[in-house]
Amino acid sequence: MDGPSPLITRLWPLPALLVWGLAWGVFLQAWRSGLPGWLCLVSGTLTGLLGSLLGANRWRRLLIAAGFPLGVLLAALAPAVPVAAWLLPVVVLLAVYPPRAWRDAPLFPTPRGALQELAKAVPLAPGAQVLDAGCGLGAGLRALRASYPQARLEGWEWSWPLALGCRLRHPGLRVRRRDIWAASWRGQDLVYLFQRPESMPRAMDKARRELARGAWLVSLEFECLGWRPQARLETVTGKPVWVYQAPFEPAPAPGEPPPG
Repeated sequence: MDGPSPLITRLWPLPALLVWGLAWGVFLQAWRSGLPGWLCLVSGTLTGLLGSLLGANRWRRLLIAAGFPLGVLLAALAPAVPVAAWLLPVVVLLAVYPPRAWRDAPLFPTPRGALQELAKAVPLAPGAQVLDAGCGLGAGLRALRASYPQARLEGWEWSWPLALGCRLRHPGLRVRRRDIWAASWRGQDLVYLFQRPESMPRAMDKARRELARGAWLVSLEFECLGWRPQARLETVTGKPVWVYQAPFEPAPAPGEPPPG
């Protein structure tokens, strides 16, 4: 069976919100029709299960499917809570993860030790400009600082609560609220990303246009398919580090010997 279309993948988490709304609509319609309560619950749950097929991976499918039953459980446990109070989590979510960033990864911190071999594979001169594109609360900046103590580190984060939290955690580093896709990467000696698989073609396209010869693009966990990495490191199981250097070279076709 084919997976979700690229459009649905890019619109995440909108598919989840739509499925949750549809599940509640089915439930309420069944309730108004006089069906037994258990059948109304089953109808809403089955709607969520079918809608979970829109998820691009296991975790998204689970999140979509669990939305309706969790909502019912919360409503049953807190019947006295004013309806307006349920909007508070939505407001918090939109502040931390604004719609403009829905195509990017949510808060996935860089694990400790994931970049500890990076400086050996990518030696940088003192004063090199290093960017953590999508720095969240600064776990990646912490790892980059350990690898490159003499570099000029900078973090960009579009979510203002996360950017503020990162500044508080790393008062000595420059953290700016910026759109990592709209702002230029020119002048960076290394750009570090921990994004999504579907974000990597966009990242490579931007890197090819804006990074100078000799600059590096480093991605935790997700590779740039179709492009030859200079190195693949893995000090944390399941979290490989993919290293690419400009000018970027296409990966050899299957059966074709690598260049050189």
